[in-house]
Amino acid sequence: MSTFQTPQYTIVELLNKAQCGELQLPDFQRPYRWDDERIRSLLVTILRGHPMGVIMTLKTGGHNVRFKPRPITGIGHEGLKEPELLLLDGQQRTTSMVQALTGDGVVDTEDARHHKLRRRYFVDVVKALGDVREQEDAVVSLPDSGIVTGNIGRDVVLDVTTEEKQHAAGLMPATVLFDSARCFAWMMGYQQGAPERMAVTQQFLSTVAQSVQTYKVSAIELDKDISKDAVATVFEKVNTGGLRLDVFELLTATFAGDGAYFKETGEDFRLAEDWARTEEVLHKYPVLKEMRSTDFLMAVSVLITLSKRRTALAAGKTGKQVPQTSARREDILSMSLDDYRTWAPQLRDALPRVARHLRDLHIHESRGIPYSSQVVSLMIVTTLLGERAEEHAVRARLNQWFWCGVLGELYGSTITTQLAKDAEQLPDWSLAKSSTTPEAIIRASFAESRLGSLRSRQSAAYKGLYALIMAQQTPVKDWMLDQKLDFQSYDELQVDIHHVFPKKWCEDNAIEYWRRESIINKTPLAKKTNIRLRGDSPAVYIDRLDAKGLSAEQVDAQIATHAIDPAFLRAGDFDGYFQDRRRRLVDLIESAMGKSVVRDWDVDSESTDAPANFNEPAASTGGVSIGGEPTPDRTL
Repeated sequence: MSTFQTPQYTIVELLNKAQCGELQLPDFQRPYRWDDERIRSLLVTILRGHPMGVIMTLKTGGHNVRFKPRPITGIGHEGLKEPELLLLDGQQRTTSMVQALTGDGVVDTEDARHHKLRRRYFVDVVKALGDVREQEDAVVSLPDSGIVTGNIGRDVVLDVTTEEKQHAAGLMPATVLFDSARCFAWMMGYQQGAPERMAVTQQFLSTVAQSVQTYKVSAIELDKDISKDAVATVFEKVNTGGLRLDVFELLTATFAGDGAYFKETGEDFRLAEDWARTEEVLHKYPVLKEMRSTDFLMAVSVLITLSKRRTALAAGKTGKQVPQTSARREDILSMSLDDYRTWAPQLRDALPRVARHLRDLHIHESRGIPYSSQVVSLMIVTTLLGERAEEHAVRARLNQWFWCGVLGELYGSTITTQLAKDAEQLPDWSLAKSSTTPEAIIRASFAESRLGSLRSRQSAAYKGLYALIMAQQTPVKDWMLDQKLDFQSYDELQVDIHHVFPKKWCEDNAIEYWRRESIINKTPLAKKTNIRLRGDSPAVYIDRLDAKGLSAEQVDAQIATHAIDPAFLRAGDFDGYFQDRRRRLVDLIESAMGKSVVRDWDVDSESTDAPANFNEPAASTGGVSIGGEPTPDRTL
């Protein structure tokens, strides 16, 4: 039995269905995004009578799939019928036609540089009758005002604000062309008083107008009782005119109309509504507010597949009978609604603990996250550990893993495999139930020469070391305000990372760029304090700090909390400071990672040459995480 039909609609029929509400969109479809030239090209295609491609619809009222509908962009909600068809593929084309060919014909779009535009489209009557090259230019995109100016707005180049002016210019509004009565009346006005236009009018009405008004759009119409798996496959395979749907949108299609859930609750499951509940939690914590729905789904997938793996192993199964722990796209898409509903709430409940953990690591906002992929691992492990994740001994082990991942720069490329390994290895190890050191800690290494190349705020290790300086056991204090740089004061004091030896002083004293901008010459300070430093040598600005009410000894003690010997600052000795701070940061890194740093920099040398391995590693390509670090495999 066939699960689909292949009707054809004239453009007028299609527009009427959209306008009255008979044709709508599933609510999770992405917003309208076509640019001006793409819309114009679509209208040229129709003008020539060339096929625009197939659209795909789904009949509503089925028991297997019940999407929440929304009108096509540009159609108001008032007075609409209940939808008979939902548009699964062809949204961008259909929306372009609805906006450009109905109502006032004004389309909210953008140019090639993504600058916002409001445009109306007109058909050049003469060019529409010409050869292929002329027809390419027959559809004209104009400002929504209908006026084109030149000479910086001083001169009017074209004015089609009235029908008389449109006739004079030979430009018919596209909204008129698809209405046979209006088109005929407009052409009569076009030829009035100009006998030479009579032949053009007759030819235009008999060829161009008749062709576009009878133009057929081919459709594939899915039966209302088609299975939800088939609909999910459709979404994944056929999105020909728009953007490839991500796993969140595809899962929305898979979960929609789950029969068991509907029978249990009497309503349909809306993944978007469930994600909104998660967002409510995320937005309470600045460090998590940029987390993506696909990050969340990756974590849910790992929890589901790990649970199934453990169940299989406990039952004595081996080999291929044991499923793999996975965050791969195909495994996310294959998760059942029951499994999602089991683990998503547990993961959501763990988010406050994750935020507290990051706060204790002195990562206070989303831009400070070294690797969002590692935070996904932290979410998974925190969910598995429950309340025990906040025990001191457990937290200490998780901190070692975290710093190894950040400073070892392990989470910047392919991470689905690493997420699985972390989920399998970290919980028992952090609870001291397993003596096997997690692979992430074994693999992690930090070369001393890397300190010389940590200059970019987008570098995971740079962000990590910035946080680590503040996360020492001895509380780090501001140099002037006598306040701890902690969670409470971070926003209030507008803390950021700043030069110790100011940039201007370094430039005036010919300090090499790599040493000036290295994290060795950076430290967290309050905004007011940094302003107080100005561009002077520390030997000068420390006198100003001493004059703010603290004794010299107190100022020195506060500087020392930053892994800095204040004696070098008071002496204005950059070389001595740089060598000493490097050693202190190495000690800090070794303590955090619980392992030795690779000593590939001559620590006894006073040379100002950059170490041989100081160049920053090339950035990987791919999707950008919420921490700003490239993570190629996370585009799901």
